[in-house]
Amino acid sequence: MSLAGTAETAPTLAAVVRKATLRLIPILLLMYILAFLDRANLGFAKVAFQADTGISDAAYALGAGIFFLGYAAFEIPSNLIMRRVGAKIWLARIMISWGIVSALMMFATEEWIFYLLRVLLGITEAGFFPGVILFLTYWIPLEFRGRVNGLFYFGAPLAFIFGGPLSGMLLDLDGLGGLAGWQIMFLVTGAITVVVGIVAFFYLDNGPRDAKWLSEPERELLVAAIDSEDEAKADHSPRGALRALADPKILYFAAIYFAIQMSVYGITFYLPTQIAELVGSDVGLGVGLLTAVPWGFALLVTFVLSRLADRTGQRRLIASSALFAAAIGIVLSGVIENPVLGLASLSLGAAGFIAVQPVFWTLPTSFVVGAAAASGIALINSLGSLGGFVAPIAKTWAEGAFGPAAGLTLLAIIAAVGALLIFLSKWFVPAIKATDGEKKVSERLLAEHSA
Repeated sequence: MSLAGTAETAPTLAAVVRKATLRLIPILLLMYILAFLDRANLGFAKVAFQADTGISDAAYALGAGIFFLGYAAFEIPSNLIMRRVGAKIWLARIMISWGIVSALMMFATEEWIFYLLRVLLGITEAGFFPGVILFLTYWIPLEFRGRVNGLFYFGAPLAFIFGGPLSGMLLDLDGLGGLAGWQIMFLVTGAITVVVGIVAFFYLDNGPRDAKWLSEPERELLVAAIDSEDEAKADHSPRGALRALADPKILYFAAIYFAIQMSVYGITFYLPTQIAELVGSDVGLGVGLLTAVPWGFALLVTFVLSRLADRTGQRRLIASSALFAAAIGIVLSGVIENPVLGLASLSLGAAGFIAVQPVFWTLPTSFVVGAAAASGIALINSLGSLGGFVAPIAKTWAEGAFGPAAGLTLLAIIAAVGALLIFLSKWFVPAIKATDGEKKVSERLLAEHSA
């Protein structure tokens, strides 16, 4: 029986979205955990890696940041290719190739090899994050997108809650098989990434129309909701992939995301070292366990704020408040020496810059559609991610010029500016609301079937 029966037998949009979320988020979350862990591994390996290879602090900062040059350059082509060939093939390709390069990091014993592999890692991973953000717009209507984005963003905190101890444990295996601990860490996490990429190829579907695990009425309802939203967005979206690249609204959100990423990666690369200094210990399993504390708090805050944003519709206010809180946590973490208060400051900073992001992404995805969505989302992520290239270098420069606390103070100022830009966006960017609730879509489908 089709949806035409009665309203009582028809599925609700909320129920279908819940079913799609339960199907997609676990694998996407695992993929994102591995993506974030891949980047955070360099922070965990920093001391041992530099001690074994003789790579200087300046060379380490350059290598940490140079990843984002290749990453940014290939973001837009990657997203456009994914739109053409489908997420099933493309997201799996991205994971398998970056897993291979990540494993090869075990051979980065000289500066030029380190730089080369970091650039290759950026190129191979390019398109993963904006690809998933675009992929979720194919499945999740705007009225539910904040909370689903929030679940996906659990990947970053979970990468530290579970990945931090894992990385610390692998580092503690130093000497096993004649390998340094950091070599074992890169090899094992890279191999896991390849395996998950293969699984993703067989598990993912390109969109609701391909989902055999949805019933026909469920597919019709979800497709109708997404199509209705896309029709509404067409009046506000740039026309075509190229026009999106020069659209002022897209560039405005790219500037905001740049500020967010400056705060994220300026701390992420150095968080294990910061905590080790707070507690007076070497980076290992113990420090790895302590790094789970800020990310556990970030999980809770992200869960609450992403749902609050969907329920109230106050996405700009919630996102700007979260990023401003991150700025406060960042600056306090640079001046507080007490281990407990220092860890609390880091927790506030981590919660703020993690929680802001799933809510932030509901803003640009509320008005771009089609090829413009593919290129626009990729451009925002690409230009924003350059913040990850600038952050470690800017932090190192500020500390050298003005003292140890200056680096984090600079990043806090940039985060505060980003918070202000989010708040001001309501005057520059149209507020597109959820275009079709479940009642409207269900009634439309019932009317079509009845006719």
